[in-house]
Amino acid sequence: MGLVMSGFHGIKDYDHKQMPCTGVLLCNLGSPDAATPAAVRRFLAEFLWDPRVIEMPRPLWWLILHGIVLRVRPKKSAHAYQTIWSDEGSPLTAISKRQTEALQKVLEARIPGPVKVEMAMRYGNPSIANGLKKLQQANASRILVLPLYPQYSATTTASIFDAVVDELKRWRLLPEMRFVNHYHDDPLFIQALANSIDENLKAEGLPQKLIFSFHGMPKRNLMQGDPYFCECQKTARLTAERLGLSENQWMVTFQSRFGKQEWLKPYTDKTLELLPKDGIKKVAIVCPAFSADCLETLEEIAIENRDIFLGAGGESFSYIPALNDRPDHIDALAELAIRHMQGWPELDVEWNVSHANRDAEATLARAKALGAKS
Repeated sequence: MGLVMSGFHGIKDYDHKQMPCTGVLLCNLGSPDAATPAAVRRFLAEFLWDPRVIEMPRPLWWLILHGIVLRVRPKKSAHAYQTIWSDEGSPLTAISKRQTEALQKVLEARIPGPVKVEMAMRYGNPSIANGLKKLQQANASRILVLPLYPQYSATTTASIFDAVVDELKRWRLLPEMRFVNHYHDDPLFIQALANSIDENLKAEGLPQKLIFSFHGMPKRNLMQGDPYFCECQKTARLTAERLGLSENQWMVTFQSRFGKQEWLKPYTDKTLELLPKDGIKKVAIVCPAFSADCLETLEEIAIENRDIFLGAGGESFSYIPALNDRPDHIDALAELAIRHMQGWPELDVEWNVSHANRDAEATLARAKALGAKS
């Protein structure tokens, strides 16, 4: 029997003097590389082919995706992206970079041992595989995966897990792994969300209705056990309670429908079209499922749905930005990360003092004596 060579990846140019660290992979959905039909088509082809996103028999969906969707949707979506694109590129990517840098600084200040934060996108760039490899190069022997989806859904959070596992299947030396499933009711997250809303209400005045608009999903997913709908309701309820709002002052809606099947209701656009007829002509809207502003908030809500509301007779429409890199949001994410890191050496002051004082040269000498190159 011949020798079968595996395809496992090792650690390139491993340095025995390099200290291990804890890695944090900060994940979001992603954006196309450019606001062009070609770039959007590549992005949508990856995004919409994910079986977590579209639960349909693959052969049938391939025909629909490549025969219809990718022939029509890229041009329309590219135009939408062009309305929010900046010199920094996609708002989601630019904000994610700022979040990563801010979280790195906060964790460095609060954790005794070394920590490295990398951003990654489920679709597009920088990929999850790329982010994990950067943490590997930083000698992250422990990695916390933090999807920036406050409410769990198989279409989002579970898909991040899939991509992480797909990459780690190729690694020879696996790090210790932990994974944050959700934080929809985390007190610091709720407080940051309430703070952002309160600041808007003080600046713009109290609306007749505060709308919590969450990204939608097919109703079938809820019926099959996805907890997303329930977690959205809890996020909104806890935030409204923190703000001291009565039940008739706020409501939950769902946006971003795709396809012809029934999605979670009530729909955001249909609600905004009907509210003026009921005498509700001043609204404020916030999107708590989005940790960073993106196409679905800046174009779909702040532009498209604003036009729907005002066109239906509304008089005042205020979009409340996502939490983005607000200090209270970063602090909430840092506390969430630290809570999930409990028991890891980087959080132990005594361990880090003893590890920092180790004789790195002696460690390298012993390794070389056993045949290591570095």
